[in-house]
Amino acid sequence: MTSTATAPAAPGGAPPHPAIERVPPHVYFVGSAVFHYLGPAFAVLLFARVEALGVAWLRIASAAVVLAAWRRPWRMAARLDRSGRRLLLAWGAVLAVMNCCFYLAIDRLPLGTVAAIEFLPVVALAAVGARNARNGLAIALAVPGVYLLCDVQLAGAPLGVALAFANAILFALYIVLAHRVARHGGFGGLDWLAAAMLVAAAVVTPLAGWAALPAAGDPVALLAGAGVGICSSVIPYVLDQLAMRRLARATYALMVALLPATATAIGVVVLAQVPSATELVAVALVIAGVAVHREAPPAEPGGAAAA
Repeated sequence: MTSTATAPAAPGGAPPHPAIERVPPHVYFVGSAVFHYLGPAFAVLLFARVEALGVAWLRIASAAVVLAAWRRPWRMAARLDRSGRRLLLAWGAVLAVMNCCFYLAIDRLPLGTVAAIEFLPVVALAAVGARNARNGLAIALAVPGVYLLCDVQLAGAPLGVALAFANAILFALYIVLAHRVARHGGFGGLDWLAAAMLVAAAVVTPLAGWAALPAAGDPVALLAGAGVGICSSVIPYVLDQLAMRRLARATYALMVALLPATATAIGVVVLAQVPSATELVAVALVIAGVAVHREAPPAEPGGAAAA
């Protein structure tokens, strides 16, 4: 999935319109959080018409088309140096494979479970970057939560658990690359994302394009796939950028803890995925771990503004 929670806020973007600035940043964050998981919830509903890999392709392709038409990222790519192009190719490739693993995982596991597992690397990376008692406590909370979730799901969907962990590992790599993108600078975060999404579309086509072929003759599936892409990759990223401009780093990091809860709530409302008492305790432990953790401060001015 494209995680807005760790998207780079690279410099170079134009300041928002004053009317946009009048909206409290917390409103933008909540909107981003809702759309971030509303898109995947709609994707699960679409699995009845198109298989999971096909939906992953539709999501990436539609987001790439929208972002490319808006940002025209080829102009940025042409101005990148060799290291910038390598970084862009790596980020796009990770984005493609991560989305495939994520959609295959939510085809087998509840959305809230996959989201909670996905946040374990966020806490682990913070603990590696800043070894302190606070991050030690965060790991002590998050790991048992993920263990409980896996213990509940392993019997019925071991492949789903494996795919969720593969997605989580790729998410950790996505975070590392996002930080490098932000440090590279020179262009706005949306320009980087648009270019990376085009790379992801090229990478995902041989992996999953064949699974989307049945949707070619199904206008409803095509429109739904485009909606998934816009809800998952365009709207939340834009809202998240607007939130990150004005929220303090610590406040933003604390609000990120709400994302696993948001995923669980949307799973209940949209997909009727009602968690058990054990699953609720497990998600609560992950939320507590994400809320407690703190990243190391940026190594240099203009470093990655990521949670």
